[in-house]
Amino acid sequence: MSRLFALIACLLVAAPAAATEAGWALLREGGQVVLLRHAQVTGTHDAANVDPEDCATQRILSERGRQQARKIGSLIAARAAPVDRVLSSRYCRAADTGRIAFRDNEIETTDVLDPPPADETAAAAQKEAVMALIRGFNGSGNLILITHLENITALTGAGAREGEAVIVAERAEGLHVLARIVFN
Repeated sequence: MSRLFALIACLLVAAPAAATEAGWALLREGGQVVLLRHAQVTGTHDAANVDPEDCATQRILSERGRQQARKIGSLIAARAAPVDRVLSSRYCRAADTGRIAFRDNEIETTDVLDPPPADETAAAAQKEAVMALIRGFNGSGNLILITHLENITALTGAGAREGEAVIVAERAEGLHVLARIVFN
């Protein structure tokens, strides 16, 4: 019984490690699109009157989140092709993740990476705007899009942990997840 438990534990650890290594291999090649969920935050919900331009109404990066953002930046600088462009949601937790992780790059904020609106028509238009950004990228380095769980799920059908990178490619049916990198 203890051998079975040990085998299961090893498989649970090995699977994310293999996925992470596949992600690093892709990022070393360059030309990849990365959906990066912002680093770890304080609290569980934004204020009811959330304003993307006012950090006081939002969840912000925790100290652990700031450390995580530094780790993301250091690892990407050391293990990946150069970053061509970094775009971020206007929300403080996403923009701060970008500023801390990619301090040598200009961080461009855009509302198309903000959490999707409740209105379905507006949400579909926002999703299409993100897809247009992805379609328009043809750099030799990597494109980093710092966003929120709701956007990653809407675009890929999959979730992501805080600070997780999801490397994607467009296919006929939409975005396909090629690999993930988990930054603990």
